[in-house]
Amino acid sequence: MKKQVLVIGAGFAGLSTAALLAKEGLQVTILEKCDSPGGRARLWEKDGFAFDMGPSWYLMPEVFDSYFRLFGKEREHYYRLNKLKTHYKVFFEGQDPVTITSDFEATKKVFEGFESGAGKKLEAYVANSRYKYNTAMEDFLYREYRHIFQFLNWRLMTEGLRLNVFQSLDPYVRRFFTDVRARQILEYAMVFLGASPSNAPALYSLMSYLDLSDGVYFPEGGMYAIVEGLVKLCEELGVRIEYGTEVQHIDEKQGRLSTVRAQQHGQLREYTADAAVMCGDYAHADRDLLNPEHANHSRPYWDKAVLAPSMFIAYLGLNREIPELAHHNLYFSRDWDAHFDSIFKRPHWPDNPCFYLSAASKTDRRAAPPDKENLFLLVPVAPGLDDSDDVRQAYYEKALAHVEQRLGITIKPYIQVERIFSQRDFAESYHAFKGTALGMAHTLWQTAVFRPSMRSKKVRGLFFAGQYTHPGVGVPMTFIASQVVAPIVTSYLNGKA
Repeated sequence: MKKQVLVIGAGFAGLSTAALLAKEGLQVTILEKCDSPGGRARLWEKDGFAFDMGPSWYLMPEVFDSYFRLFGKEREHYYRLNKLKTHYKVFFEGQDPVTITSDFEATKKVFEGFESGAGKKLEAYVANSRYKYNTAMEDFLYREYRHIFQFLNWRLMTEGLRLNVFQSLDPYVRRFFTDVRARQILEYAMVFLGASPSNAPALYSLMSYLDLSDGVYFPEGGMYAIVEGLVKLCEELGVRIEYGTEVQHIDEKQGRLSTVRAQQHGQLREYTADAAVMCGDYAHADRDLLNPEHANHSRPYWDKAVLAPSMFIAYLGLNREIPELAHHNLYFSRDWDAHFDSIFKRPHWPDNPCFYLSAASKTDRRAAPPDKENLFLLVPVAPGLDDSDDVRQAYYEKALAHVEQRLGITIKPYIQVERIFSQRDFAESYHAFKGTALGMAHTLWQTAVFRPSMRSKKVRGLFFAGQYTHPGVGVPMTFIASQVVAPIVTSYLNGKA
């Protein structure tokens, strides 16, 4: 008989892990709390609008392509990509906006407009970012870390200064550029890694290579097309997905996984398996699904962890197009340190927030009916804030007025569809600890070997993958995590680990 494996969660980590395990001849069942796949990348549809509820950037295309090739498949058989000519448009407080395109020479001229000599400096900066990216792909990402000396390996020790692992990003960027606009463009991606420029290792300057030089893409049919592709792959491999199935407890017997109890459409179900992979919220597993003595990390550990931001999101369907916008739009306030402080140092709702505004309908017509616009407004905010109806509605009105004023556009009169999604929704929908949108921040002491382990220390047969584990936050990272954890699980089932 085939050995049975349970995967908890049908997000990117769960779907990609399940397919890899099924490829090895295992019988895989995914238990998913929601009534549809995707996790944070679910789809919400209303009145002809289709909203990607979570991830909205597609970077590192080779990660996805190589994943599908593991099955002898080509990615385009599951979903197709468009490469964006306009990567994103940036609006600055009190300054003219700029547009970053696929033409790197034009981008160098944009930076030259910020400060003399910045074009040449950007060329050197991105070349170093490319080196870091290639090094990370070759030596750091596709591997498990079980002890400190696997992380402090020969390459890190000999080339650590060039990789800037032990330096924060912001002072590193300041070595190249003095103009705040240049620094903001090179540092903004840290929010999407769950960190700030002051607490993220400068190693993550590799992100600048991706969005300035390597390219920004978008799937036909939106980010949810990736989910649909993974579901199709899983179905081809015989993976069973049980929706509306909320795991209640993970049981152990004599130090091994015994059963997983879940509530399925009001009925209590008990599953037995040879192994289970938790791809949902790691803190939820430790704090709520396991007995305290079986948790990998204690409650004080999670209380002290540096969490990534939550996200205040408004999904807006407009009955007209907004020509001033690109697909991806970013706004940076002059004093953006105050916004980061409102997340990481003195948690409160930011007064003059930076924000991201996506208009996916610029690229993908599935997102909105003809002559209409799909907007996704995102303000990074601290997890755990008061998110009552009154608070969130008041902040929504404030944020919407802020967007209109800072970008010089009109939105409110044209809103046909609207929905707010914030801290309490992340907590309720995904059991996200304190309503974090991304899990744990990428600080130095929460990178690689310092992230939560993929193996349970107390329950043999229980494993973890997803945004909390190495390599961390981001859709490509969860695909990589699945390729790290799957061999660990199969090795265990074969009696080799």
